[in-house]
Amino acid sequence: MNTPTPVEWRISDTFTPYPDAVDGMERRVAAISSADAGEQVWLVEHPPLYTAGTSANDEDLLDAHKFPVFQAGRGGEFTYHGPGQRVGYVMLDLNRRGRDVRRYVRDLEEWIIATLAAFGVTGERRDGRVGIWVDRGRHGGLPGKEDKIAAIGVRLRRWVSFHGVSLNICPNLSHYDGIVPCGISQHGVTSLQDLGITATMEDVDAALRESFERVFGRATVIPSLV
Repeated sequence: MNTPTPVEWRISDTFTPYPDAVDGMERRVAAISSADAGEQVWLVEHPPLYTAGTSANDEDLLDAHKFPVFQAGRGGEFTYHGPGQRVGYVMLDLNRRGRDVRRYVRDLEEWIIATLAAFGVTGERRDGRVGIWVDRGRHGGLPGKEDKIAAIGVRLRRWVSFHGVSLNICPNLSHYDGIVPCGISQHGVTSLQDLGITATMEDVDAALRESFERVFGRATVIPSLV
């Protein structure tokens, strides 16, 4: 396995339309596959929208008119993206990092768990439930009540990854009402703000970068925000 070069770290400082994000990922993945570009993590914030993964059930779209709905092409079911949520699109060459999808997903989970730990939040995995979960009893809530704070959905093409993770910082949680998030109706969703933690997008970006480097290796910031 080759030693990966530093991962380019790109941050968009305006809302990114979802079709533009997909187009950007498609182009970058193709360039990585042809060795014309290096690996990249692209952090964005979207206007309010829903995305449907390849396992999405139509009945889990409770209000098709609340926000635009996009077919995502990633794994998973319905999820929400919007203001106050950081989305990380991760384009890594697993040909060079080991062709192990389970390990890759587990590393994405570990990235989010380590990021949350920087804010005093214990993020946890749950068997049979994708994403990262918070036990509300640890944060002054009802013991045994669990809410999802981060979603994960990936896709691979020629062993190059795209799509990635979303982490709730301070979104309007009522925006989730139009879907059954990830097909799970028994549990809710939360955010750092909902847990009583004040953090800016910049605070979270810094924590994401630091924890990413511990899990995946060095990252380098590109000169300008796009």
